Amino acid sequence: MPSIRISRIVKKTRVEGPGLRYCIWVQGCPIRCEGCFNPHTWSFSGGTLVKVDDIFDDIKTVLAETPGLEGVTFLGGEPFSQAATLSVLARRVRKLGLSIVTFTGYEYEQLTKANNEAWNALLKETDLLIDGPYIQSMHDLSRPWIGSKNQQYRFLTDFYKPLAKKLPAISNKLEIRIHPDGSVTVNGMAEPLHLQMLNKLGLNTKIESG
Repeated sequence: MPSIRISRIVKKTRVEGPGLRYCIWVQGCPIRCEGCFNPHTWSFSGGTLVKVDDIFDDIKTVLAETPGLEGVTFLGGEPFSQAATLSVLARRVRKLGLSIVTFTGYEYEQLTKANNEAWNALLKETDLLIDGPYIQSMHDLSRPWIGSKNQQYRFLTDFYKPLAKKLPAISNKLEIRIHPDGSVTVNGMAEPLHLQMLNKLGLNTKIESG
């Protein structure tokens, strides 16, 4: 039974792509951009192995409870390091009528020219690709879900093409969750200063940024 190495899952979020989304941060990244918001997702030995069937069943449960769920987002970590397995999950998810948004530190041209069967399979199942490494010297949060000026939106299907003209009106936001055990989790796009301030509060805070 195939499994995906996961760093974290947020089952309902509005800050990791269009609409209400089920968000999966995968564990493991070979790119390791300087200034990365999620360096804890770099190690390929960290995280937790979760079966594709279990993740898919959970997505179906969330969808049944939340008809407004629009899609699933893959980020990390580097999704294309687990492309074969993610493409299997994505194919099943799209049959539910949900969209797939995939973030990657690779550039689109790298992915398409590599002649990598697994990469091609994940691209085929992706509606919106947000590509390119995070470049600290080009840091820019003026566009939604994007951290530096070099990164681009790639509308690989018609699902989100109408969104292209609406992007300037979409603002980046943070979601902060306080859990029963007192821990705090944060996700979304934030300035480094904001992340530093959260860490200085002395809370048991885990931050995952898009």
